[in-house]
Amino acid sequence: MENRNKKTSRLVFSAVMIAVGTVLSLFKIDFVMGGGITVCAMLPLVMVSFRYGTKWGVFTAFVFSVLQCLLGLDNVQYATSAGMAIAIIFLDYIVAYTVIGFSGFFRNRAKNFKTALVLGISATFFARFLCHFITGWMIWDALWPNEFGMAAPLYSLCYNGSYMLAEAVISTVAGNIIFKKRAELFQ
Repeated sequence: MENRNKKTSRLVFSAVMIAVGTVLSLFKIDFVMGGGITVCAMLPLVMVSFRYGTKWGVFTAFVFSVLQCLLGLDNVQYATSAGMAIAIIFLDYIVAYTVIGFSGFFRNRAKNFKTALVLGISATFFARFLCHFITGWMIWDALWPNEFGMAAPLYSLCYNGSYMLAEAVISTVAGNIIFKKRAELFQ
């Protein structure tokens, strides 16, 4: 019976974290060059991965990525080919958000929790950035060349790097604050 309760608890916690992350993703602060940061929309996925492990974290992040894809499906309409649409769906949504689930990989590989959290967020948010960088360079610039006249890779770096760096810093700070107040949410 205890094993069943643990599974139910894990499922409920993960569903609540997906819901919290989804709601937080709807509130964005727009940046000058475009893009925007959310207020810790990825942090609930990090918490699930730290609490239940990488495998469950990746699964939870995948479910979140499907929801994000459905919420952002209107972006796919801009694709001029099936290949471009598939690339947008997979790189801007499915892969980009699913990689956040790997953050828990660092939990037992660092000397303390804070280091593990910084490494987990840094590595997985960087992987997410790479997904957006590639689509920004290869797809979105082909659809809408930037108004600054910058080379596509440089513009994608600035556009995606600005909000992803801010997102990573805010999530790291908030994660450490939450851990200090409610460590059990990560354990």
